[in-house]
Amino acid sequence: MRKEVPMITTGDAAPDFTLIRDGGTEVTLSASWPLVLFFYPGDSTPTCTTEAQAFSATVAAFHAKGVKVMGVSRDTLAKHDRFVAKSGLTVPLLVDEDGSVCNAYGVWAEKTTFGKTYMGIVRTTFLIGRDGRILHRWEVARIKGHVDEVLAAVEAMG
Repeated sequence: MRKEVPMITTGDAAPDFTLIRDGGTEVTLSASWPLVLFFYPGDSTPTCTTEAQAFSATVAAFHAKGVKVMGVSRDTLAKHDRFVAKSGLTVPLLVDEDGSVCNAYGVWAEKTTFGKTYMGIVRTTFLIGRDGRILHRWEVARIKGHVDEVLAAVEAMG
């Protein structure tokens, strides 16, 4: 169950930000368009690992279309660095420890799992176009096939 929160959707301007990525360098969103931006709950969990590895395995296909791929979670720089090294990731992971970017994109929300209610990141992927507008928004329930669906949307961009 998802509590209703303001969210960014197709056609909206992507909120700009500058965050630190794994390895410690800064990334500014507006300098990275077009872009696939995926929000995930946490480093080194099974589903998040599968998702990040799937994007890493296909990152060359995204780059061939001129599109960058980046992940965002509220984990620390040290956790991101360990996750990248342990899981062999090739996509940048951005640090949003204070949750400001998660809030700006409307992915920090009330969630319920096994009867327990808590605040967390709703696994969501955005395709941001060359003009900084959201072309697609996916709330991801299943990882299987998700990266292929995102890549198909990138290929349809032309």
